Amino acid sequence: MKVAGLTARRWLEYLIAILMGNALYFLVLVRHLPPALQHQPYRADAGFAIDGIICVAMYGLIRCVF
Repeated sequence: MKVAGLTARRWLEYLIAILMGNALYFLVLVRHLPPALQHQPYRADAGFAIDGIICVAMYGLIRCVF
């Protein structure tokens, strides 16, 4: 099945990368970061960027391994 040119497998990879990245950021890293680097809800801040970078790194890891 393809949706917007992407396969179901690719969507699953995106979902897993986002869930793993958010889990890593919010459950492990956020406690150890200074307040300026912690994500605040409904804001585009440094924490949001760090979370996004971690999610992209998780996606890269998934693509390399599988």
